[in-house]
Amino acid sequence: MESSNDAKYAEQRKMLAGKPYFGGDPYLTELRKQSQERAAKLATVRHEPAKYSAAICELLGSVGDDNAIMESPMFFDYGRNTHVGKRFQMNISCTILDCARVDIGDDVLFGPCVKIFTAEHPVDPAARLAGVESARPIKIGNNVWVGGSAIILPGVTIGNSVTIGAGSVVTKDVPDNVVVAGNPARIIKHV
Repeated sequence: MESSNDAKYAEQRKMLAGKPYFGGDPYLTELRKQSQERAAKLATVRHEPAKYSAAICELLGSVGDDNAIMESPMFFDYGRNTHVGKRFQMNISCTILDCARVDIGDDVLFGPCVKIFTAEHPVDPAARLAGVESARPIKIGNNVWVGGSAIILPGVTIGNSVTIGAGSVVTKDVPDNVVVAGNPARIIKHV
């Protein structure tokens, strides 16, 4: 027999395991609300160094060091499913829908309006209307620059020393030491 606590966390467990889950679940809704509150708090302490680093750590799942810079506004589904390395920098108006784990390496730069989407919705209209969704993790290597308004889609892994051109839509894995751009993003240069 499932306890009430087990039932409370059931949709979150399914979500994090990459299984279909109900996005409108009350517990998941509460977690998203808490993430919005933590992001708002971060914005209020941006120019208070003693509080700023702690607020970033409170928002995210893990942070590599005290040198992260995250400009507001910013948007996360959960925040705690996002893990950043050392010297992470995120410009204004970025969105990370972290229904699955998002791993971001050391020395990563996000231009303004970068979008990281782990969430997926069914193509089948009936399933979509039922509120079923799923999520796949995203991994970004070290020394990556993601240009402004680039979009990274569910399940993508980006290698080390990569540049993603502004406005690109990354739909598949990117190897190390390349520049990609376009929609869909393609390798335009090896570095």
